[in-house]
Amino acid sequence: MKKEVSARSVAAEVLTRVERDHAFASAALDAEIARSPQLGPRDRALATELAYGSLRVRRWLEGRLGRHATRPIEKLDPRVRVQLVLAAFQLFFLERVPKFAAVSEAVSAVRTSKGPEVAAFANAILRKLAREAEAEAAGLDLEAVAVESAPPWLFETLSRSLGPAGARAYLRSALMPPPNGICVHNASARDHWLNRLRDAAPQAEFEAGTISPHAIRARSAGRLHTLPGYAEGAWTLQEEGSQLVALALGARPGDAVLDACAGRGNKTAILAGAVGPTGAVDAADLHPAKLVRLRTELTRLGLTPRATYAVDWSVGAGEVAGTYDRILVDAPCSGTGTLGRRPDLYIRRAPDDLARLTALQVAILSRTVDRLKPGGRLVYVVCSVLREEGEEVVERLLAARPEMEPTPFEGEPAARLATEVQAGDTKLRLLPHKHGTDGYFLASLVKRAATC
Repeated sequence: MKKEVSARSVAAEVLTRVERDHAFASAALDAEIARSPQLGPRDRALATELAYGSLRVRRWLEGRLGRHATRPIEKLDPRVRVQLVLAAFQLFFLERVPKFAAVSEAVSAVRTSKGPEVAAFANAILRKLAREAEAEAAGLDLEAVAVESAPPWLFETLSRSLGPAGARAYLRSALMPPPNGICVHNASARDHWLNRLRDAAPQAEFEAGTISPHAIRARSAGRLHTLPGYAEGAWTLQEEGSQLVALALGARPGDAVLDACAGRGNKTAILAGAVGPTGAVDAADLHPAKLVRLRTELTRLGLTPRATYAVDWSVGAGEVAGTYDRILVDAPCSGTGTLGRRPDLYIRRAPDDLARLTALQVAILSRTVDRLKPGGRLVYVVCSVLREEGEEVVERLLAARPEMEPTPFEGEPAARLATEVQAGDTKLRLLPHKHGTDGYFLASLVKRAATC
């Protein structure tokens, strides 16, 4: 008999793959939705909400489930545990699903996979939890939920970086799904495209960004690439903070720029637009497949990088032989700035990761410095808000490379935002609860000019 597909079954498969196979939630969700073409837009949106919402508060949900379990929750079969977590999320956080339906669907799924005895175990737990959820319907302390959903090591590390109150506010913001970002490449045309998008998708929410002059924030818009302007190359999909990262470099017409860890090329596109036809942008990345996608994306936008290089900066500069006026280093990191967008990081990351990542970040920075002209500027970025990957990496670089020194940002709006924190400041931390973006750390550095 063919298995019935629903938003809930898709979410359950995603959570199982994340836990059992250490799959990335976004890739698993995309794959499951692609395998379920019968799902309409509302069911796809519900599957996303169920999967991502459950991951955001998974530790808290398991704690609540554990109060009523006769055996440790972590010892249960992954598929049973996933069904319990999904039901618990629906009971506490999804009002539009009746509580009896959430319990019934979970118990039925457990019975199908594990038999009546385990189904009775699940039913007993969920019925008790349903009564608790009913009693606490309007009284959940979401800040406490957010803190208890984070691994203790992460809360402690965030507290060292942001202060305890800042860490709580940061984790609270990660409970909310962030908007999708649109980057309009001609910033002066943003209002035009804002109106076009609102007309094309009246059920969605579109608003101008507050940090990047190129940004439009989108919610409930479905498949953005089907909307007007994408096929024409007028805009691309890019989170607003990521747009600021590229703008922070302050690239100017005629500059030679290196995007040292370019990824799929969103920031490369902004840099290429800034330097214009008289300048040049080269892009490097560890993964050749990403560079292929980068060239395809820039071609769609009517742009071309001068050269692309597959480079492992941890061992050397590869074929990157020239020197540059400006270098952007958006280094590999823990990704803790993207918890709202990638809640599977609560599972994927461990405290031991930081030592390995910070060593890699220092190595990448040190080698890119060799490709920076005297007097040239470098912006170091991570999508992390942790001091270990931010200020401490910069300190290690300055100790190893004394020719580098901090300097105020030239590129707007980073220069303005950094000055709002401290006049002439050379670093900036973007925070979701303050700026409405993902979390980032940025530092601006200059290479001292040679002296006689």
